[in-house]
Amino acid sequence: MTGVDVSRAEGAQVLRLARPEKKNALTSAMYSALCDAIEAGDADSAIAAHIIMGTSGVFTSGNDLADFLAVSRGIGDLGQQMLRFIRLLPVIRKPVIAAVDGNAIGIGTTLLFHCDLVYATPGSTFSTPFLDLGLIPEAASSLLMPLRMGYARAFEMLVLGEVLTAEKAAAAGFVNKVVASEILKATALDAASRLAGKPPEALAMARRLMRGDPADILARVDVEAAGFRERLRSPEAIEAFTAFLEKRPANFRKDI
Repeated sequence: MTGVDVSRAEGAQVLRLARPEKKNALTSAMYSALCDAIEAGDADSAIAAHIIMGTSGVFTSGNDLADFLAVSRGIGDLGQQMLRFIRLLPVIRKPVIAAVDGNAIGIGTTLLFHCDLVYATPGSTFSTPFLDLGLIPEAASSLLMPLRMGYARAFEMLVLGEVLTAEKAAAAGFVNKVVASEILKATALDAASRLAGKPPEALAMARRLMRGDPADILARVDVEAAGFRERLRSPEAIEAFTAFLEKRPANFRKDI
């Protein structure tokens, strides 16, 4: 079991995060499965779009902190597959639709800035608690979020740790529409069906023109990744991960 269910409908490849017992926390195997499926779908003429969604009322709680702690202690391979996924996001050739129901934490929010369409249910929330974990932003979010939301709102999310509701996310410009949970998947599939009816070459060209050259995004991904890798092994991050797993407040100022 990889924790990712792959299916097809309405001309779309549906990628469902399916690790509900861990709130769809992403593992190395899940990142690998997502990358393999996206690359295969991009190469398949029968696929017009990718849909990413969660399960059991949770989109994703982000990366599994136990895996982060393992990496910080010099074991585990989460970083390699995570970086593969993050570097793939800016260069996916076909439209990506996100259907968010529930919490979208960390990468669950930052990946949305690479999507072409994002639908969310009223109870969905969006957060990027990187600094609280002793880390820094990833997936080029330090570039894309200020561009999309403005510096002030991006700083609130990325640094202060503000949690956005679905309505606030729509007002911030990274959620297209807030819909009832009962019609979330149908809404995403309808959008995919409409995209499947477009002339594929014109669709691809229009999307490339709108998204522009991904070089700057990939460059920021690499800069962030280097800093993220360094932070994973920092005393602050190790304390944050350990405190979370031990269900206690983190103490970043032990000299006080």
